[in-house]
Amino acid sequence: MLFLVYYVKHITREVQPFEPFAILGLDPAASEAEIKKAYRRLSIQYHPDKNPDPEANKYFVEYISKAYQALTDPAARENFAKYGHPDGRQGLQMGIALPEFLLNVHGPSGGILLLGIVGVCILLPLMTAVIYLSRSSKYTGNHVMHQTLSSYYYFMKPSLAPSKVMDVFIKAAEYVDMPVRRSDDEPLQKLFMVVRSELNFDPKNLKQEQAKFWKKYPALVKTELLLLAQLTRESTAVPFGLQSDFRHVLQLAPRLLEELMKMAVVARNDQGHGWLRPALGVMELSQSIIQAVPLSARKVAERNANAGVLTEGIAPFLQLPHFSEAVVKKLGRKKVRTFQDLREMTPNDRMDLLIQSGFSDIEANDVETVLDMMPSITIAVTCETEGEEGIQEGDIVTLRAWISLKRGNGLTAALPHAPYFPFHKEENYWLLLADPVSNNVWVSQKVSFMDEATAVTAASKAIQESLEGSGASVKEINVAVKDAVEKVKSGSRLVMVKFQAPAESTYNLTAYCLSDTWIGCDKKVIVKLKVAKRSRAGTRAMIAEEGPVQEDGIEEEENEEDEGTYDDYESEYSDDEEGEPEEKSRTGKHANGKSHVGNRSSGTDSGSDTDEA
Repeated sequence: MLFLVYYVKHITREVQPFEPFAILGLDPAASEAEIKKAYRRLSIQYHPDKNPDPEANKYFVEYISKAYQALTDPAARENFAKYGHPDGRQGLQMGIALPEFLLNVHGPSGGILLLGIVGVCILLPLMTAVIYLSRSSKYTGNHVMHQTLSSYYYFMKPSLAPSKVMDVFIKAAEYVDMPVRRSDDEPLQKLFMVVRSELNFDPKNLKQEQAKFWKKYPALVKTELLLLAQLTRESTAVPFGLQSDFRHVLQLAPRLLEELMKMAVVARNDQGHGWLRPALGVMELSQSIIQAVPLSARKVAERNANAGVLTEGIAPFLQLPHFSEAVVKKLGRKKVRTFQDLREMTPNDRMDLLIQSGFSDIEANDVETVLDMMPSITIAVTCETEGEEGIQEGDIVTLRAWISLKRGNGLTAALPHAPYFPFHKEENYWLLLADPVSNNVWVSQKVSFMDEATAVTAASKAIQESLEGSGASVKEINVAVKDAVEKVKSGSRLVMVKFQAPAESTYNLTAYCLSDTWIGCDKKVIVKLKVAKRSRAGTRAMIAEEGPVQEDGIEEEENEEDEGTYDDYESEYSDDEEGEPEEKSRTGKHANGKSHVGNRSSGTDSGSDTDEA
């Protein structure tokens, strides 16, 4: 810095322009004879043969000769006209422009003043940029730390039970780095007493379980207790000293859950498949945090429908206003078995039922308003090899899924009803094509209904590229694009993903559309995928099978609702039984290897399938 000050004040000099007429002492309108006369006069004075002074020699060569050359030699005159110098383009010399009063100050005060200005105007912005870049390099484009992704990838397991997803979720670096102060000990102890029922401690070893819990890393204990306060709707029980940390944990939760979902479905084997079981658990945790519903509320306490009780957990009901566990039990005695039963009732019948259960007219209207906000999802899925008949092993298969959303209030893009979540949260959905038996996710894609313009552009481009690749005419492409645009504007979204066909077999897959916000609004449909053995000639002949052939190979199946029991909270989406052979997913017949599941295909909403995973 001291060198810079010295250089600016003493070393730098102003660059003077080259003026040949001024050097020769002539007027710009001087004639050629006057130029020669002036040159001869100056040569007598400065020529080395006449003046041995080195400075005179230097002045004669660099100035007088070049000035005369610039005014008489055609090439030098052209260079002077273009570049301002007879030798052509000259190097550019840069300097620092500073106010004159800074350079005219004598003594140490001038240097100190200049030093302060340079520090504030140059060093401070430079240091700020360095700090910003060093910190930003720790984060992904979604503002999540790279260390968090590494932890999620490492701790994610294929058999991770939904009830254990919380243990992985709180290991985010953003949570681990959260400070734990000595003053937090007593508030955390009080909060622990409020939410400990959600910790699933073994009553027989209660003291040992509690001691083990408090031995965990302090930041993990703090984060888990704050999240449990949200799940149990005990935010008012969070002490004042923990309120800022409580809000910090909830503010980060949506984007951390999104990254946790990506780590669940990221490719884990040679076929590029992710894991279904932890992915379902992540979505359930996300729904519960946004709606402030405890994970234990998803547990089915009784499966006997004839006993006059619910056949699913109470979690979907608790996101409705004025609902409690006691109200849900009353509805169970009135033959309301599932949340879907309540949604499918007519408004008048539902109003009468709620009033009979103790609701006032205003409270019943509040429930109707929220039910009108809740989405109803339908899925239409096809899997095919573009331009070919049937699917053969090794083919590039195109999955085309139309996801349609309807609400009672007629809106498509809307924010969810989440009165207990204190931050802005948009609805997002995840489309998964998975094999529940093998626990493999073949395809995953995040879907949003918020931006219609972007969805229209994406659907039009996807349809156009697909049809152009198959050789369709311009008219056919225009018609298909127009239909796609109308579908998007009416509340549908198109998902097109390519994957490689596996080995020859018939695969019983399931297409899931999972909400990260609403409980009980998910959808799933069965997708049968027939993959034929690749013929030696490379043809795509249809595979003949005994029995009647369905038109276009369309096959629709109803999802079965199996019954089971729970020892602990399990995913409400699971259909698979432990120990069931993988070959079970590769049965059934299909005509030509093209799979198509329309909107009429029966899919169960969240909570309708609760088989042990």
